[in-house]
Amino acid sequence: MDVKAAVAFEAGKPLEIATVKLDGPKAGEVLVEIKATGICHTDEFTRSGADPEGLFPAILGHEGAGVVVEIGPGVTSVAVGDNVIPLYTPECRECPSCLSRKTNLCTKIRSTQGQGVMPDGTSRFSLDGRKLHHYMGCSTFANFTVLPEIAVAKIRPDAPFDKVCYIGCGVTTGVGAVINTAKVEPGAKCVVFGLGGIGLNVIQGLRLVGADMIIGVDTNPAKKAWGERFGMTHFVNPKEIGGDVVPYLVNMTKHGADQIGGADYTFDCTGNVNVMRQALEACHRGWGQSIIIGVAAAGAEIATRPFQLVTGRVWKGTAFGGARGRTDVPRIVDWYMEGKIEIDPMITHTLPLADINRGFDLMHAGESIRSVVVY
Repeated sequence: MDVKAAVAFEAGKPLEIATVKLDGPKAGEVLVEIKATGICHTDEFTRSGADPEGLFPAILGHEGAGVVVEIGPGVTSVAVGDNVIPLYTPECRECPSCLSRKTNLCTKIRSTQGQGVMPDGTSRFSLDGRKLHHYMGCSTFANFTVLPEIAVAKIRPDAPFDKVCYIGCGVTTGVGAVINTAKVEPGAKCVVFGLGGIGLNVIQGLRLVGADMIIGVDTNPAKKAWGERFGMTHFVNPKEIGGDVVPYLVNMTKHGADQIGGADYTFDCTGNVNVMRQALEACHRGWGQSIIIGVAAAGAEIATRPFQLVTGRVWKGTAFGGARGRTDVPRIVDWYMEGKIEIDPMITHTLPLADINRGFDLMHAGESIRSVVVY
């Protein structure tokens, strides 16, 4: 079938709108009509050429929502007409990782997903006979896409596509890092570095679990109002404090009579390795945890003095907020529909597919939290 897509033909170039061919689903696959898709920093990371594993030409996009319109042989967990969210982190419930219950990083289709193809080693997308790569197993920058059954989460039918598509990455990553990875307890003192789309979702996750002090750190003063809207209690702009941000934060978070400072939990949402170090060193000695969410540039390395770790601080990483997609994503959609978390204010721009490159421009200019393309 012919579908409309935004194609990344070369690294560093704007996406081009084209009519491409999409083959139907094979065994264990589903054809989904994408109704809306968010434009995420990860898409830009690949489009820009900074992603060492980026493949071209490709149809990017991984933060979508839509409707199942056809199923391949053997598909049992979803049916035609079901509303779904594509999952770049699938959940097969059969591989050693899924069965371990220790990680959400399903390995069932990891190798082919990284090669930009479906599990059988072929692509469903082509243009003039030339193969187009799938992206993160999703390719939601097309108005129809084919996905493995294990890479779609069935959601309730009354959830608005142009809002819950954001749960396909940003919301789940931020909220999940708080609940699944850090397991933040009520009353905790926390610091969030970087108040973009992920950081704001970390903040509302902290509010959801009852954190007592939620400090947002960002060099953009406009982010203060955004953070406060989602539950931030204190704001720190490193450019305005006149010194090192680490001792400043440690002093802000002093605990009890012993006056030993440091946050119980910190979260890096910047992808900057220097900030990652600051986040770790702003943790409380003995029990502080620092969660790395941001994706650093290719070849970047993190560093700290061993003393920081010997004295009990913990560095953790998280992917997709530690969420098991088919299990947890429908629950997060319910939280949104029940008013426990907010999404609407973060969707700052809604665009047609023809204007998708403007969404990337808005991201670079810092004018958007999330732009959503509606088909």
